[in-house]
Amino acid sequence: MNELNVLGAELQACSYDPLTGFFRDGCCRTDASDQGTHVVCARVTADFLAFSLSRGNDLVTPRPEWRFAGLRPGDRWCLCVNRWLEALEAGVAPPVVLEATHAATLGHVDIEVLRAHAWRGRTDSTAAG
Repeated sequence: MNELNVLGAELQACSYDPLTGFFRDGCCRTDASDQGTHVVCARVTADFLAFSLSRGNDLVTPRPEWRFAGLRPGDRWCLCVNRWLEALEAGVAPPVVLEATHAATLGHVDIEVLRAHAWRGRTDSTAAG
């Protein structure tokens, strides 16, 4: 069975470059082992990356041992839903790619809030960063 996005359609890939997702398969899929609930596909911004770093989650520094080059503004990345909500409250929530955001997000965030913060740019299945 295919997993669904917040729009009720098939979940699209978030990013293959950089490779994202809890399972590092490019998609914001989740299961019981994903304690962070990495289900929000966002196009990260400089403000969000600075906010995340201030909260103890360094998404900028390259970590070659994990095959992680570090994120730059404009990259698409599967975020923990609670971190996205924290950023929303702080006024720095990055835009969300609805087609690549897992339906499990709706258990935490209303669809209208997501629509209000939707990425308005290109959202195709190439999922290039």
